[in-house]
Amino acid sequence: MAVVHFPEFRTGKVLATRFTGTLSERYGEALERIPVPSRLADWLAGNGLAVDSCSQAQLDRARELRESIHVAATAVANQDPLPSSSVQVINDCSAHGLASAILTPGGSREWRLGSASVEDALSVIAADAISLLAGEREGMISLCASPTCRAAFVDTSRGHTRRWCDMNTCGNREKKARFLANKRNKSTRAD
Repeated sequence: MAVVHFPEFRTGKVLATRFTGTLSERYGEALERIPVPSRLADWLAGNGLAVDSCSQAQLDRARELRESIHVAATAVANQDPLPSSSVQVINDCSAHGLASAILTPGGSREWRLGSASVEDALSVIAADAISLLAGEREGMISLCASPTCRAAFVDTSRGHTRRWCDMNTCGNREKKARFLANKRNKSTRAD
């Protein structure tokens, strides 16, 4: 039996944008990081939202939420009005789950899902997105400068000058491309 390898999940500090990062390179060769229901369950568990199981319909709903968050975050970054269809999906997901915030003895917040269902986990992600989109977080929503990525991220840098969703992926790739282009231009001029 062949072993199936899935792409690694991207990390980040904000749950909602980490979730939108399960689809990367949206404007290039798209990379789906949750192609099957079990991978969604893996992602949720890795983000403190472990569920008992995940169906294809629940994966489809999760992808709908992911894309709604991405569209809404893109609108905020571009200072455009929020699309009503995206707002509706985010609000519906937020309202249809049973989850509560729990304060740990160490002083951090964790989520307790009411029934360990995907709907409960999606409600947490939607609530996080609402907090982000409503401007309740430090920083501003920006879009990755990579033309093939354009992922939304929260820029907390001084002066809000961060350009890449992740320096280790998009930033390095863009800087490498610029370096190689400059190297080619110098060798062409030398000839």
